Amino acid sequence: MTASNAVTDTANAGRGALWMLLLIVAVTAAWITLSSLSSEFLLVSRTVTRPLIHGLILYGLWLGLSRAGFDSALRVRIWLAIAIPYTLWLAAVWVMAVDGVFVARPGGGGPPLIPIAIFLPVLVFVPILLRSARIGEILDATPPSWLVGLQLYRVFGGVFLIAWVQGRLATVFALPAGIGDVTTGLLALPAAYYLTAGGRGGRGAAIGWNVLGLVDFTIAVGIGILSSPAVQLITPDRPSIGAGTYPLVLIPTFAVPSSIILHALSLRQLYRIGRRGAIDRPAGAPAPAPAG
Repeated sequence: MTASNAVTDTANAGRGALWMLLLIVAVTAAWITLSSLSSEFLLVSRTVTRPLIHGLILYGLWLGLSRAGFDSALRVRIWLAIAIPYTLWLAAVWVMAVDGVFVARPGGGGPPLIPIAIFLPVLVFVPILLRSARIGEILDATPPSWLVGLQLYRVFGGVFLIAWVQGRLATVFALPAGIGDVTTGLLALPAAYYLTAGGRGGRGAAIGWNVLGLVDFTIAVGIGILSSPAVQLITPDRPSIGAGTYPLVLIPTFAVPSSIILHALSLRQLYRIGRRGAIDRPAGAPAPAPAG
């Protein structure tokens, strides 16, 4: 590829990513507006999106297995080995949320269940997924843009902003968590498009997007813990109403840890791409165009 072609490809990728960003901003603004005006619309959209996202992740896993070249029997076994515990995890959290298990009890008592629901799956699953050779093969066969663009669903973190406007969430938590989530979601598809379109620095942009998403979670979870009644190192300006109730509680107890795992897998995939390119490229040869 000549230098002029590389510049043209980068410019085209940048323009495409910008148009995609503008479209997603418009759609997200419309969703937030409708959700603010209609509580029924908000409830239905939040209830439907979680199973839809779950299905898309499992479908993406199946496609990745298909591209990896595993035989049919092995493909089914690997898919079931991941899909079954992943689905049981969602089902368990969903049932606990509906039953009010995560609602803070007057006077405290018992372990803090929401932090446990966030950190325990991450501590259990991330080391396994980052060390698994099978997962590495699947990641090598899967377009890196998939794991980035999938987290478009983070725009639904706008529910924190809606709850803040309605006076149901404290400012100190709602604004950082809502703005961080929406920003990460808005940039997901543009970053994925720029990566797959061959824009210069696409892999670096995807890594930066992953870091942004993890920083968002670090800030939101940190503020949530520090402002909780059990710790209260940060004093909120108002009590958070319904923060531990269904369906809002599904965000910290399932969406957050599952998204952290997706970020970890995406970073592992991007690292493997960079390492493979460094090994395969002869000394002095130009770097390859970003993978799509």
